[in-house]
Amino acid sequence: MRHALITGASGGIGSALAQALLEQGWSVTGVSRDSTAPHLVDAGAQWVHADVSKPAACAALALRKPVDALIVASGGFHRVKLMEETPAGWRRAFETGLDPLLWLAQGVMPGMMERGFGRILAFSMAGPSQAPMVTAERIARLGVEALVKDLCALGAPHGVTANALALGYIDSGSKHAPKHLPALPAGRQGRVDEVVSAAMLLLSDQGAYINGSVVPVAGGYGA
Repeated sequence: MRHALITGASGGIGSALAQALLEQGWSVTGVSRDSTAPHLVDAGAQWVHADVSKPAACAALALRKPVDALIVASGGFHRVKLMEETPAGWRRAFETGLDPLLWLAQGVMPGMMERGFGRILAFSMAGPSQAPMVTAERIARLGVEALVKDLCALGAPHGVTANALALGYIDSGSKHAPKHLPALPAGRQGRVDEVVSAAMLLLSDQGAYINGSVVPVAGGYGA
């Protein structure tokens, strides 16, 4: 039975991915800082409370049991006017949006490479190249895109893939739903199940040759 470690699993896309993997017979360890998803626990998921912005917490998670798929769906959405950004806010955007991918990959990827199978999936942002209300968040997510390419270079010879989904406006319960939906190419927000469909391909055996990619799930937004 394959095992997935999913951060940010208590809600939104992380929770939906956990549910989909459980339904396909995977074992799942959900990770969140303080909340839990009872419906996932009832369905058989194990649960760990951890702050994955901390390297030591990530190392401890990697030691619990072998990981076949690492899904880093944690991190908030740091929105602030660029000229009002603070040192703490800037650093926090990277601690939550980029750092966990590196610390967790360092822990789980050697085992994946030794066993000849692994999937690493992270999330980035689709949209315009200029967005001064989310500068720190956007740069952190660009770092995610660069990091999955380097993880791909290391993992590809050993059956390990690393990819990112670049999300547009997804209706996952965020309070920041766009006011300009008619201006989006698709004319609507994306659905969580549409993100899950793309993710499940990347996590599958059929997705083994998709590696080092940043796949937009954005309905044409930012194309």
